[in-house]
Amino acid sequence: MIFTSRFRALALAATATLAAVCGAASADELADIKAAGVINVGIFPDFPPFSSVATDMSTIGYDVDVATGIAKALGVKLHLVPVNGQNRIAFLNDKRIDMLMSVGYSDERAKAIGFAEAYAPYYIAVIGPQAAKIEGPADLAGKAIAVNQGTLEDSSLTKAAPESATIRRFPNYSAVIQAFITGQTDLMAVGNNVGAQVLAKQTALQPEEKFQLMSSPSHIAVRKDETAMIGAVNAAVQAMIDDGSLNAASETWLKTPLKVENLKPAE
Repeated sequence: MIFTSRFRALALAATATLAAVCGAASADELADIKAAGVINVGIFPDFPPFSSVATDMSTIGYDVDVATGIAKALGVKLHLVPVNGQNRIAFLNDKRIDMLMSVGYSDERAKAIGFAEAYAPYYIAVIGPQAAKIEGPADLAGKAIAVNQGTLEDSSLTKAAPESATIRRFPNYSAVIQAFITGQTDLMAVGNNVGAQVLAKQTALQPEEKFQLMSSPSHIAVRKDETAMIGAVNAAVQAMIDDGSLNAASETWLKTPLKVENLKPAE
């Protein structure tokens, strides 16, 4: 009888522990965010026109408008967290942020994080002075190219550049642009919208897009296997497409109407 009582007590304790573990496993990120009443969103602080710091020190841009729309759809407050190319995936998986803006899709990344549908067209271009004759990857031989370390631009350039090219990696886009416009590098590899800012301002240098390394629409990333969260983000973005607010953001920040057909998975 004593043995039976002890066995039953142990069995009940094990069952309770298992139930607690299963309950924790079944809890999803979306429920946690709604319970907390706030969503922490990782965003580049220096990635105009997607995101940049305004004169009043607030963060503005296309990504901010989209993140604001998603937070509103979820009924929570928005908290922006600055990230960079080196720490952003770790921040997401370490739960320091709940969602990450401006992420290019790749099969390798999809092994570690989850992706919602694309929300902005994006391609990576090599930019150089008008006088420089650069028509394709082979012309990068012997050239120094600036790129933001740890980003899709970095991996795309590394894959395409010949061995004699010198890839200079910097911790943020401001440093990449500065290296290029001051002549520390011959070229730079950046997203089309970062490049557009340089093309518009550097009239003396007369920079221009030389060729595209790849086309990859911008996605919103969440933690792996968070299907409820992905569904909620997709629904929020689709609502912004339907009510015209995503197009308004595109015209304001990207200076072009939104073309939904450009929001396709990267090839």
